[in-house]
Amino acid sequence: MLDMSEFANAIFYSQPFSNFLGAELDQVGKDSAQISVAIREELRQQHGFAHGGVISYLADNSLTFAGGLALGGDALTAEFKINYVRPARGKRLIARASTLSAGSRQAVCQSLIYSVNDDGVESLCAAALGTIVAAPANPARE
Repeated sequence: MLDMSEFANAIFYSQPFSNFLGAELDQVGKDSAQISVAIREELRQQHGFAHGGVISYLADNSLTFAGGLALGGDALTAEFKINYVRPARGKRLIARASTLSAGSRQAVCQSLIYSVNDDGVESLCAAALGTIVAAPANPARE
């Protein structure tokens, strides 16, 4: 069996949407994950800020990875809530997620999403809270 870091990387880099966005799985822990993405022109909205959909992706995926690692395997998002704190400006977005509580089939996780400016200064742009569940043995049949 692969260790959890190798397992997480194998899943992450097999996600077509993550690859499309150019997202990177920067770090994983026993119940945490950090995902980042460069803010390219195509990922901005009409005012020049990072699009809320990109921020939401980071929240969703980081929550699921943190929860999945805490649950010990593949996982799915059951639900999440996001609060946008301020517009995301800069060159990079970073989502840091951690597990607040985990049982045998479900975990409650939080993700804080930061924008990083050219000087490397981070600003909180969103916060998310979500419920993550262990994936069924054959998710295609559910």
